[in-house]
Amino acid sequence: MSALFALATSVLLGLADFGGGLLTRRTPALTVVVVSQGIAVVVLGAIVTASGGWTEVGPQLWYAVAAGVVGPVGMLCFYRALALGPMGVVSPIGALGSVAVPLGVGLALGERPGLPQFAGIAVAVAGVVLASGPQTGGTSVQRRTLMLTLVAAVGFGSVMTLIAAASTTLTGLFLALFVQRVCNVAVGGGALYVSVRRGSPALDPAAGGVRALWAALPALAFVGLADVAGNGTYSVAAQTGPVTVAAVLAALYPVVTALAARAVLSERLRAVQATGAGLALAGSLLLATG
Repeated sequence: MSALFALATSVLLGLADFGGGLLTRRTPALTVVVVSQGIAVVVLGAIVTASGGWTEVGPQLWYAVAAGVVGPVGMLCFYRALALGPMGVVSPIGALGSVAVPLGVGLALGERPGLPQFAGIAVAVAGVVLASGPQTGGTSVQRRTLMLTLVAAVGFGSVMTLIAAASTTLTGLFLALFVQRVCNVAVGGGALYVSVRRGSPALDPAAGGVRALWAALPALAFVGLADVAGNGTYSVAAQTGPVTVAAVLAALYPVVTALAARAVLSERLRAVQATGAGLALAGSLLLATG
């Protein structure tokens, strides 16, 4: 069951990353973050109210607050990197943090996977690295893009670890995700305000301005809700099974992003990327059955 939730996380986050990266090519990243997360806040607020989640208020929600502060930083860096570089390269590198941070926490807490699972971890991580399509020729990824991606990687891994520690029940999870998203909107909204005061437009007039934003609301809602759902399924996976396994399976989402980019944008997967996708699948099978 834990493996299924972790794999669901990879699908949800992979599609959210693809949608978010696509939207930032026409709308400033800060606006994408604030609007998509604002929609998630409204939906989560209704769920928390209907489920009685307010009864789960406690000190553990500080983990959700921390995740809500770290999350926008990682998300903004990641969306900016996606806008600057190819999705099939940026997304897998960013995913390494989603593996490294929770995996390190799990090992520090005493988790010791069996030999088949260690093999699965090694194969899956190798697959993620190869799926990033390391440059062997042509134009290399810009240093700025790489730095933004690395900051995003650490942020993503930290968010996954923090949100998993913020709740122990389903209603508590809804509340933790709500608190996290409120903080996301507050931090992102503050950054957007500062950006506009400095002269950067909240919307690109050349791309359609407000009319384009209204037209993109369904896509923005999908990005925000898929991201929330991905955090939620990861939390369940980490609480019902080994964190070391859940972290690696959840971090396979770059394969989903790369495949979506291939299907929608016709981005070609090079041989090394296809090999990486195959290794990631093989590693996930070892982890799920080990």
